Amino acid sequence: MKRFIEELRTLMNIDSPTGFTKAAAEFAMGRLRTLGFEPEMTRKGCVLCCLGGEGNPIVLSAHLDTLGGMVAEVKGNGRLRLTNIGGMKPNNAECENAKVYTRDGRVYEGCFQMNDPSVHVNGEYSKQSRTFDSMELVLDEFVSSKVDTEALGIATGDYVCFDTRFRVTESGFIKSRFLDDKLSVAVLLEFARRIKEEGLTLSRKVYIYITVFEEVGHGCSASIPEDAVDIVSVDMGCVGQGLECKEHQVSICVKDSHGPYNYELTSELVACAKELKLDYALDVYPHYGSDADAALDAGYDLRHGLIGAGVYASHGYERSHIKGVENTLKLIEGITARL
Repeated sequence: MKRFIEELRTLMNIDSPTGFTKAAAEFAMGRLRTLGFEPEMTRKGCVLCCLGGEGNPIVLSAHLDTLGGMVAEVKGNGRLRLTNIGGMKPNNAECENAKVYTRDGRVYEGCFQMNDPSVHVNGEYSKQSRTFDSMELVLDEFVSSKVDTEALGIATGDYVCFDTRFRVTESGFIKSRFLDDKLSVAVLLEFARRIKEEGLTLSRKVYIYITVFEEVGHGCSASIPEDAVDIVSVDMGCVGQGLECKEHQVSICVKDSHGPYNYELTSELVACAKELKLDYALDVYPHYGSDADAALDAGYDLRHGLIGAGVYASHGYERSHIKGVENTLKLIEGITARL
């Protein structure tokens, strides 16, 4: 899956925290157009595309938006106090490199640190809590005052995007920030490519819906096609204590913090995984909400489900595996297509 990895690498390198997703969405639009599809961008900035097929329409959703930060204050010392975008945790971002995007198009680098991060100076360093108030973005510029930083064009509301540190090991592990959920977006783009280039024939009408506000709860709350009967959110599968899923598997979620997923649709996913002899796991996610949940919350009358490649250390420095990608792709193909 060398081609898939390079496509994912390209996508991961496009910064796209919630609300700052236009470049990533345009990338997805361009890939779909190149394949001969006719995607459309919603007013909210999501990408909707019909891949063809007839009858029993299904929506496969994944989200481009990621966690990140935003400038909340230019401090008196010239450094930046941040506020989180989505569920970004300050302790997970400590010592991480980042970029600041100004509204006039300039980009500056910096590093997210404790307010007094030198252990040779601060004897309380290890005891201090990590919060957005006790940490700051230190710019890689010669600034020492609020005036200095504002002269660079930096202001409250500017987006701060953290390095992904994307890499793939020889053993097939994929490690990066923000695999949630660009890994699944890359899966859907690969699925679209296989339809056009590898002879997949759809057994039902299929839409892919790439959303951009999932991390703040309303990705799939609008613009779902009127004829859709099912929605399957393709998002990260949770890996952690008390759960069965591992990174090399496809996870089928039966319940999350919003409640149970549709029993009949989930049963069809399980039956398909068994028939194809996929490596899969069934799990309950204790702290999770998906685009499929958002669709039902918005009042759409749909059967809903949730699948995805296993991802370890979610919302931190995440890890999945190429076998998890393969199992997820095969499950998607199993419920929508035939050779």
